[in-house]
Amino acid sequence: MMQPVNLMVNGTPYELLVHPSRSLLQVLRDDLHLTGTKEGCGTGYCGACTVLVEDAAVNACLYFAVDADHRHVRTIEAMRAPDGSPQALPAAFIECSGLQCGYCTPGMIMSAAALLASDPSPAEDDVRSALSGNICRCTGYQSIVASVMLAAARMAQHERQTQPEPSPRSRSRA
Repeated sequence: MMQPVNLMVNGTPYELLVHPSRSLLQVLRDDLHLTGTKEGCGTGYCGACTVLVEDAAVNACLYFAVDADHRHVRTIEAMRAPDGSPQALPAAFIECSGLQCGYCTPGMIMSAAALLASDPSPAEDDVRSALSGNICRCTGYQSIVASVMLAAARMAQHERQTQPEPSPRSRSRA
């Protein structure tokens, strides 16, 4: 029996009919053709399938698509600037060599995005903890942690530069 599901994925609304047993990962990859999210283990152990649901990192292989009904979902495809260039987080992964084969990278970036949304200035231990549900067999993690730390610093700098300057206080003349 199919169920109607309304998703908002990367800012685009979708109305779908899905079987209740289908995972969010299956719907994203097979129905919406958003193949940036990877299936690794299929058991929630590796984190390759991490996406954000309402800004929280979830394993899309374990998350039923029907549970995402009327929720906002963000995938790695949303991590681009309007001109198509990578946003700060994926750009930092590229710059710091936070990826090698790239299979785990989308999940790592989405887990890091959830962390930076809740803690824009994390300590290194916070980054390691946030990424503890993601496995990488290539990089050894140090370059991944460095990538997240660089992205956090750049995002904080950008935030400071884009904040309006306070207006001068008007002085009353006596």
